[in-house]
Amino acid sequence: MKRKQGFKMHKLGMITIGQAPRSDVTPIVERALEGRAELVQAGALDGLSLDYIQQHLSPSPGEYVLTSRLTTGESVVISREKIQPLLQDKITRLEEQGIRTILLLCTGVFPGLHTRSAFLIEPDHVLPPVLKAMSSGRRLGLIGPLEEQKNNLKLKFSPYGLNPEFAAASPYSGSEEEFHRAAGQFKNQADLIVLDCMGYTETHRELAAHYSGVPVVLSNALIGKLVSEMV
Repeated sequence: MKRKQGFKMHKLGMITIGQAPRSDVTPIVERALEGRAELVQAGALDGLSLDYIQQHLSPSPGEYVLTSRLTTGESVVISREKIQPLLQDKITRLEEQGIRTILLLCTGVFPGLHTRSAFLIEPDHVLPPVLKAMSSGRRLGLIGPLEEQKNNLKLKFSPYGLNPEFAAASPYSGSEEEFHRAAGQFKNQADLIVLDCMGYTETHRELAAHYSGVPVVLSNALIGKLVSEMV
C-alpha cells in the first residue's frame, strides 16, 4: 500500500510474555495489518537468561502456568504471578513512548493489567465471545500448549456457555506426532477447533485441520484481523 508523503504510520505495540521479537508470529500479525500499522515489539522476558527464568520465574504449586518462546527458539514454562509485574512494566514503557494501541500477545488471563490512556487489547477478553458467536451451538475443541493449563483454559470459556473439550500440543516443542494425537482426539467429536495460544502458526493450523478433519481457528490470525480494523 503506497503512503502519501508526510503520512505518519500508526504504531501498534505488541507485547509477548516471552522475548521479542517474535519471528514466528510477527508475519501472521503483519499480514493481517496489511501495512496499516508499524509493529513495535517488547517482551516480558527481554534481557533475561534461560537460567534466570528457570530459577526465578518458573511456576510454584498453585500458580497459573504459561509458556512462551525466547529469541533463541527455546521454550520456557513460567508463572503468571511472577511475570505479571514485568509485563505491566513493558506496557507502561510502550505507553510512555507514545504508543496508543497495545496488543498483548497471549491468550492467558491477566487480571489487573492497565494503561493510563492507551487502548490495551487482551485476547482473553476478545476470543471467548467471538468464538461463542462463531460456534453457534457447534461442538468446540480446544488445543492448548500444556496439559497443566486444561482447567484454566476451560474456565476462561465457561462464562460464555462454552464447554470445549481439551487436548495439549505445544506450539514450541510439539512434534507432528503430538499434533496428530491432539487433533485426532477431536475427529468426529468436534465441529470447530481453536488453537488457544498466540504462538501457534499456519503450519500448526494445517496439521490440526488435517488430523481432525474440521475447521481450525488460529487465535493470533483472528486477533490480528480484528486489530487491523482498529488502526
